[in-house]
Amino acid sequence: MTKLNWGHKIALVYLLFVAGIIYLVVQASRQNIDLVTENYYAEEIQYQQRIDEKNNTQSLSAPLEINVHQGVLTVSFPEEFSQKELKGEVQLYCPSDAKKDLSRNLQMESNKMMISLPEQNQGFHQLKVKWEAEGVKYYFEKNLMLN
Repeated sequence: MTKLNWGHKIALVYLLFVAGIIYLVVQASRQNIDLVTENYYAEEIQYQQRIDEKNNTQSLSAPLEINVHQGVLTVSFPEEFSQKELKGEVQLYCPSDAKKDLSRNLQMESNKMMISLPEQNQGFHQLKVKWEAEGVKYYFEKNLMLN
């Protein structure tokens, strides 16, 4: 049995360091990195418009009511929209996995919109509701934890 001298020990430390760096590079290259949205830069330019839409939403008589129960997301609009034709969409955005994103056009039923959620849509999501009524645009955003 031979003892390792100090030269062998230094070489072993360097080899372990290089192996560790290579392992970290390989792991980092396997990470899935999704952008916030596909058209991130175009949305950034429209930021002032989004601020105006949020201000319009805050001036409503009541806020949107969001309810998640037994795999169904319900978005309830204030009474002032009951007789108005609404155009827009509801988006459920998952920052950690783009496959869990969900987008639906507004389809109202007695001032509510109901969306059935797939079972795999669990965890942190961001709800984004964009709509327009009588030429006025609105935007609502809320963080949700789906179970």
